Amino acid sequence: MCGIAGYWSQGSEKEKILHSMIDSLSHRGPDDKGINIAGDVCLAQSRLSIIDLSPAGHQPMSNEDGSVWIVFNGEIYNFQELRKELKQMHDFKSSTDTEIIIHLYEEIGEKVFEKIQGMFALAIYDIKKEKLVLGRDRMGKKPLFWGVHDGAFIFGSELKALMAHPKFKKQINLESLDKYFLYENIPTPHTIFKDTYKLEAGTYLVWDGKTSQKKQFWKPTFLPKSASFTESLTELDRRLDEAVSTRLVADVPLGIFLSGGLDSSLIAYYASKNSKTKVKTFSIGFEEKSFDESVYARKVAEHLGTEHYEKILSAKDASSLIPKVAEMLDEPMADASIIPTYLLSKFTKEHVTVALGGDGGDELFCGYDTFTAHKLAGYYEIIPHFLRKFIQKIAVSLPTSYANMSLDFKIKKFVGGFDGEKKYRNQRWLGSFDREDRKKLLKNEIWKTLENKNEFDDVDRYHAECDSRDYFDQLGYEYQRLYMMDQILVKVDRASMYNSLEIRAPFLDTRVVDLTNHMPVDFKFKGLEKKYILKKLMEGKLPKDIIYRKKKGFGMPIAEWIRGDLKPLILDVLGEKSLKEMNLFNSDFVSWLVGEHMAGKKDNRKQIWTLLIFALWWRKWVK
Repeated sequence: MCGIAGYWSQGSEKEKILHSMIDSLSHRGPDDKGINIAGDVCLAQSRLSIIDLSPAGHQPMSNEDGSVWIVFNGEIYNFQELRKELKQMHDFKSSTDTEIIIHLYEEIGEKVFEKIQGMFALAIYDIKKEKLVLGRDRMGKKPLFWGVHDGAFIFGSELKALMAHPKFKKQINLESLDKYFLYENIPTPHTIFKDTYKLEAGTYLVWDGKTSQKKQFWKPTFLPKSASFTESLTELDRRLDEAVSTRLVADVPLGIFLSGGLDSSLIAYYASKNSKTKVKTFSIGFEEKSFDESVYARKVAEHLGTEHYEKILSAKDASSLIPKVAEMLDEPMADASIIPTYLLSKFTKEHVTVALGGDGGDELFCGYDTFTAHKLAGYYEIIPHFLRKFIQKIAVSLPTSYANMSLDFKIKKFVGGFDGEKKYRNQRWLGSFDREDRKKLLKNEIWKTLENKNEFDDVDRYHAECDSRDYFDQLGYEYQRLYMMDQILVKVDRASMYNSLEIRAPFLDTRVVDLTNHMPVDFKFKGLEKKYILKKLMEGKLPKDIIYRKKKGFGMPIAEWIRGDLKPLILDVLGEKSLKEMNLFNSDFVSWLVGEHMAGKKDNRKQIWTLLIFALWWRKWVK
């Protein structure tokens, strides 16, 4: 696991620039650093050693004659199998998975991406063909940014690496700004800056020094549908077992993130089943009961007989870390659970270097409450319009609760996001600012440039890409390609890599993804029972009250923080002076949002948090 960076450009001081870029990613790879300059093409890597800890794993790495160079971030889980095939034709200098990519590229060129299975972001420079090839894994687990600034092609694992290049221009993309306040993240391929992009999942890009070409080598498919529930159940067991087993390979200590929820408990079960040594599990808890899940994690650990590590924290411990969020996020992303994820990663890193997590379970098996909301919306639709308006008035008047995912919060989000086109409901429920609020938030001259844009063009694109016309299949595709990739995986990647901890996600093994997506929807979401087949799979393997307990999530008491510990920070960064410096927002509306929340009149936690994260980001990276 590593950080990678590089560029293709003429000019002097290449070594100095390259060191500056890769030094910005030292948290991703503290064990080693390397650079290579071949004419106008400059490659760099900071290494977190996982496979083959020897100096032979040093990157940038080349083939035998030095005509092909690579920088690689990730893990290839079928590398041993590929190595056996390639060993007859090539001399290997290391035991790394990196080297097999080089030699496989020599044999089959850009088709290399179709062969390797795992999580990766990489750059290959082919000197003879004079081309630079960037590639990103199928599910978008590993990040990869790129852009062209003043003729320089620049890339890196995080935006901060690109910002370290002297030609990079920090010009905010106003369409991306609008998307951030709609989605709470900035969807791929967009970034917060102009002329800068995220490489799409399952895609590679070729740069020849002047132009770029992209090609998609994989995407999720939902057709045809499997026929038998029993066969699907048996095959799911086999593929999850295999996915976890292959991710236990490491030359460093390894553990499991264990929240006590179904997904992480499942991973811990298969890890315990396949590990030759006692599995280490890690969890954090909070003193505040509505946010604490540690008791469930403890119960699973006892059931499986793992070596369990636990740390109990206060919400104050967590809130003190909020300024650090801006350091981790060089692009704004308003998921507050990055804080407990960071704390869990930091605690886990004290004992191991690699951890397995349950990311992807909710997106693949319809695990979020929003899936239930979509089914309930079908019943809500048949209620007469006048009666729905009456229900909306009642919902708005419900007393405000600041508890984690409180009932009033859910009801208000449901009725508030219901109206309008059906396929946009999910993002209206998930996001912070609806269209009317963004019109009030953004300065008038900015809004005028945006008001005629299709704010949901990313949703349209993903629904169109999905090969199934079933609404829940399209919703699943949207979740996998938007919310999971640009929010959940970003959160986990930044929080873990800031602590130099590698996270592996067995649910995102593409063989598991393929099987799951091809299941009929009612295998995963039967009636109102979410994750139905996953729960049936784990019966007899995990305690029943763990399997069927209500999902809580990795929440934080944001609403209370705003009125308490965070109040001075908010009044500072969202105060009139700060807002004037940014020159993006209407200060009167921001003041109203904050004032209503502080007075207990309205729960504006999502809007205020989203604004706070942006303001902190702006101070750190733009001001």
